[in-house]
Amino acid sequence: MTTTSRNPATALPGRPPIVDLATWQAARNELLVREKAHTREGDALAAARRRLPMVEFDGTVEVVGPDGPVPFLGLFQGREELLVYKHMWYDGAPHQGQCEGCTMTTWQLKDAVYLNARGVSFAVLTTGRWDEVAAYVEFMGYTQPWYSVRDVDAPVGDSMGCLTCFLRDGARAFLTYSTTGRGNEPVAGSFGLLDRTPYGRGEAWEDKPEGWPEGRHACWYWRSDADGDPTWGPTSRPVPQWTRPGATPVETLGRHGPHS
Repeated sequence: MTTTSRNPATALPGRPPIVDLATWQAARNELLVREKAHTREGDALAAARRRLPMVEFDGTVEVVGPDGPVPFLGLFQGREELLVYKHMWYDGAPHQGQCEGCTMTTWQLKDAVYLNARGVSFAVLTTGRWDEVAAYVEFMGYTQPWYSVRDVDAPVGDSMGCLTCFLRDGARAFLTYSTTGRGNEPVAGSFGLLDRTPYGRGEAWEDKPEGWPEGRHACWYWRSDADGDPTWGPTSRPVPQWTRPGATPVETLGRHGPHS
């Protein structure tokens, strides 16, 4: 898989003004004041999250992993806190037909060692049948724990595409926080890095200088062809799959719904 690059000779003419280093530094310092205020507001939001009420639920409910059914409390691995990502699933779809956004998110947290060091366990939950899930996990090379929560009620099962936090107190389990959509972005560090680049994420909703590349609809880069060009075409796959053995073009995503 190759990556795309822009040809300077054909770049769009629109761009911010070109200035000397001192002028740039002054503008950068002005923006830094706003960035610090944004950071402090983020800290205040995190403090409010820590004060949310909790919901107690039955922690003995069983989920299915590589060793068969296990109680949900086992996912804490002896720790008090548990962070899970709920991965969307398309029954019967081939690997390249599974959720692109969830693939992007889970791919970027392949090692939870720093969470573990802080007393937080991490797992991926999905509604797929375990035999299908296990094959997908092996193909992708994921190392984080995966479990099927098929037919399990909320807050363990139910809606997917969420980042959810749980707390354990002995044999008691509590739901403390859940978010979805752009709330999942902290797991996908690439978003924050792209926000600091000149062209940003390349999405149409972004505010850009006049003449800057306009971008496309959100998430256009989740899938690509073998040359690394972003596309929803019939031979595209979720981007990281091109690094896996046996990742060859296919003619269908093998699923129902958008981009099927």
